[in-house]
Amino acid sequence: MTEFRYANAPREMEAYGYDRVVKSHCRMCHGGCGMLVYLKDGRVEKVGGDPDCPISHGTVCSKGLASVQLAYHPDRLTHPLRRLGPKASGRWERISWDEALDTIAERMLAYREEHGAESVVLGYGTGRENEAVIYRFANYFGSPNVLTAGHFCYGPRIATTVITCGSNVIVDYDNNPRCIMVWGNNVTISNPDCYKGEPFSQALNAGAKLIVVDPRLTRVAARADIWLQLRPGTDTALALGMANVIIEEELYDHDFVANQVHGWEEFKARAAEYPLEKTTEITWVPQEKIRAAARLFATTKPAAVQWGVAIEQQVTCADNNRALLALMGITGNIDVPGGQMLFKQPPIRNVSQFGAHKALPPEQAAKRLGGDVFRLAGNFGIINPKFVWDAVLTEQPYPVKMLFFISSNPLMTRANAREVYSALEKVDFMAVADFFVTPTAELADIVLPAATWLEMDYIGDFWKRHGWLLPRRKVIQVGECRSDHEMLNDLAHRVGMGEHFWDDFEQGLDWILEPSGITFQEFLQMDHFRRAVTYQKYLVKGFSTPTRKFELYSTKLEEWGYDPLPQYREPPESPVSRPELARDYPYVLITGARQPGFFHSENRQLPWARELHPDPIVEIHPATAEKEGIRDGDWVVIESPRGRIRQKAKLTEGILPQVIAAQHAWWFPEKRDPGHGWDESNVNILIDNGYDHCDPAMGATSIRTLLCKVSPEDLRDRSAAGDWTAAGWDRPVTSSDLGRGDASARAGAPPAGVHSDSKEGE
Repeated sequence: MTEFRYANAPREMEAYGYDRVVKSHCRMCHGGCGMLVYLKDGRVEKVGGDPDCPISHGTVCSKGLASVQLAYHPDRLTHPLRRLGPKASGRWERISWDEALDTIAERMLAYREEHGAESVVLGYGTGRENEAVIYRFANYFGSPNVLTAGHFCYGPRIATTVITCGSNVIVDYDNNPRCIMVWGNNVTISNPDCYKGEPFSQALNAGAKLIVVDPRLTRVAARADIWLQLRPGTDTALALGMANVIIEEELYDHDFVANQVHGWEEFKARAAEYPLEKTTEITWVPQEKIRAAARLFATTKPAAVQWGVAIEQQVTCADNNRALLALMGITGNIDVPGGQMLFKQPPIRNVSQFGAHKALPPEQAAKRLGGDVFRLAGNFGIINPKFVWDAVLTEQPYPVKMLFFISSNPLMTRANAREVYSALEKVDFMAVADFFVTPTAELADIVLPAATWLEMDYIGDFWKRHGWLLPRRKVIQVGECRSDHEMLNDLAHRVGMGEHFWDDFEQGLDWILEPSGITFQEFLQMDHFRRAVTYQKYLVKGFSTPTRKFELYSTKLEEWGYDPLPQYREPPESPVSRPELARDYPYVLITGARQPGFFHSENRQLPWARELHPDPIVEIHPATAEKEGIRDGDWVVIESPRGRIRQKAKLTEGILPQVIAAQHAWWFPEKRDPGHGWDESNVNILIDNGYDHCDPAMGATSIRTLLCKVSPEDLRDRSAAGDWTAAGWDRPVTSSDLGRGDASARAGAPPAGVHSDSKEGE
């Protein structure tokens, strides 16, 4: 284990009496920042950024700093639980790991025998680095159904880049891009996937020009040289309009286009369908701004696009990505220093190999829910969640009898939350592994206590495309918590798949690293490693596509029956497509803006995070607020044709008067009743998840563009949406509501509200 004793540690180590400092790798969100973990008497006292980390350089976000509050939170799950009584009863009994895993295994085998392996669905959430072992488990078990966020988060980026140029393209911040176009992303807050906000900020400090495409005036947009405040859902039209300017003014890279591009003439014709006048009409962005942004991006070399999930959570998900890839490609910014790199991973067994996708029998793969509908998604093992809910509720095309969710809270994070609730309530059997009893876990039969990043050994970032590998070192054990990898490795033996797993999961980590010639224990003695970076690899081998070219015209999409060129489609619910609906619901609602302290539905128990964000916030333009009789700080009701919720109004001129921006994934752990207020401020109650509201290739749900109305809360009307005043709703949230969550909290305490019946005692 890499440690720093007194001679090398910060001076405060000696002053505060820490025993040791351990280098590790955070996983409180996507980020994976290098961390220094300070311990005393076997307990973590605090964490801080590791200045030697090559991807975060000593910086750490508010989520990472709150890691100790998570690990030692008094409401933390620390042992397996079995539900007593009906679902959402809030009554549980403590059981052993053997009882829990034996029960899960018995159910899985019984459902496979009676209904086929496809009747068992595994699911995971965002960013716990468990996807490879979950897919491995599902594929060897024979289930083609793994429910992820991949239909509208990161998965579309992988799918579209693979069919366009062979792999995901990553901004090369190490070589100082001279122009950065941030599109639907708030990198300094979200630190998404392969990125940290710090290198981006350093690039700006070094003089990079900045273009920002976002309906909201974010912190990043406030620094922009050009801010393109587009109408939500019109990204593809804007990108094609910019491409048309670049082509008309011959600002494209003639050599790259002539020698490396497939489908240039066809793409030129498609871009020509978006002259500036039409593009402005669609997007609401002034013509002169579109032209200026296109010129700046095309003429400032090297340039790169920092894109985010906002462009993927639309019906034009795949085409948004493909249009932005086209801008990168035609300007010659692919695989060049400071541009959009195709980094190579170190020699390891990658996520696809570890996930054993080839182990799934073809006849089982053909049963993947929705795979024949959303064919781009199905080709990458990704399913739209509505197919799962439908299979539970209607048993069509076949019954889904069991759900096993790991680090996932779909009741708070998936569209049409009431339908999700109905499915989770009806399914025969459900197991959940998480840090807390979440609203989703309240509906489970078995709940398993998951380990935080402080409690596991792992190969950090081995699924990412930036090329770095960093050790994650286990420093503590809290209660009986186990990593997702360990619990699935154990479960695999119980369902007869031991030959494909290991006696101890460290052997699985050895297997991943084997091509590099090192063991995991040897890896733990290293700070990090990366394959040597080379540029313009396509000059030697071409691109990893069917034509060996950068495919503006996608041969794979053509093969699957889709338009091989990016195209703009009007959102299915907008003032343009549904003018009659817009009379009653006049505002465009966007959802999902990132908050510094939260990671989707996580961290609302943590005092540091919640004190920053005590309430769910909806952003409204002052002119709109005046029109609707809303004051800053008022609780307001937001309604769509699907339902109504309440959030707290924040007035801002950084949003268009026609647009409303609501926060997502809100629930209230301080409410001790089962459900924790899941239906009070949950924006996903408002969102349509119908198949006609999804991207036709990826199945991405349109959660960023829908119609709504907003009004001041009527106190007499509160009962229509539930008891909104329960559990101290109208007073400020305090740390005592949330639990201390500090290093002195009892690591082995049962979650608050857990029934005291126990076979093993407390």
